Amino acid sequence: MTDIKSMTQAELAALFQSLGEPSFRARQVFRWLHRGAASFEEMSDLPRSLRDRLAGTCLLTPPQVARKQVSTQDGTMKYLWRLGDGNCIETVLMRYHHGNTVCISSQVGCRMGCAFCASTLGGKVRDLTPAELLDQVIFTQKDAGMPVSNIVLMGIGEPLDNYDNVRRFLELVNSSEGVNIGMRHISLSTCGMIEKIDKLARDRLQLTLSVSLHSPDDETRSRLMPVNRGTGVEALFGACRRYFEQTGRRISYEYAMIDGVTDRSWQAELLAQHLRGTPGHVNLIPLNKVAESPLQPSRRLAEFQKQLERLGVTATVRRRLGGDIDASCGQLRRRQLLETAAQD
Repeated sequence: MTDIKSMTQAELAALFQSLGEPSFRARQVFRWLHRGAASFEEMSDLPRSLRDRLAGTCLLTPPQVARKQVSTQDGTMKYLWRLGDGNCIETVLMRYHHGNTVCISSQVGCRMGCAFCASTLGGKVRDLTPAELLDQVIFTQKDAGMPVSNIVLMGIGEPLDNYDNVRRFLELVNSSEGVNIGMRHISLSTCGMIEKIDKLARDRLQLTLSVSLHSPDDETRSRLMPVNRGTGVEALFGACRRYFEQTGRRISYEYAMIDGVTDRSWQAELLAQHLRGTPGHVNLIPLNKVAESPLQPSRRLAEFQKQLERLGVTATVRRRLGGDIDASCGQLRRRQLLETAAQD
């Protein structure tokens, strides 16, 4: 079966040409797909014979809402989507004064093994297809009844570990015939896959790169993030400098504030040294408690921020949204897996 929603409009045109159909069918179908058509039957301006032919040869697997949580504090919506093969992923819709942001997953599970993250518990199951990445944006908008203006690839999974599918998704979501969200309204978060950062730099996309740093020293970062063990912090910052030089885009550094682990004074000084000479922004993240982890939220967040600012580093504290629901990436999926296991 052909994964028709992962195809560009040019590829669709070639497909319809091979079927003996006029080229304008590609534009019609592309628009239906990107408006959230869940079946070919909905494509009412296509001939019945073509709809039947597509249904017999092409794959459409719209996700189903397995669970939905809505914060009574700020309206944040967290979705647990069930995919066509039964696996589940998470998507979060966050409401800001400048528009609505959707945080999407890039994989089912994750193989990166970061100590503070619920997404990696149980490991990686598989990559998401471009269509499954796109569906999170389209069907979240559709279910919530609210337009999305910004996208963050910071949900379950490591986006650069699924590079080709993520790259295709970015092309699709950027299309003026589809969802039409510009690259400058898209952020991609990585735990620091250096070769893939260099590859992304060569693509010269105008998105915002967010690096999940979480510690400026190798000993701590390697303990928290296994990806650091084969490379090191210096190599990561080298890749970040190359990225800025090639794209001109300032990097955002995500930094989880963990009590007694990442919040020490000397770490603020070391972080400032690493950032000297390269534009960057540090986003301090109050740690969300994960039941399976002994790590605790920092009690020095305010002092750490002030120290960074005194050292010339732009540092802000991420606004906590959805505090009364399963806020951390992977928590809702993890709970679903545990409940299913208990029932079995």
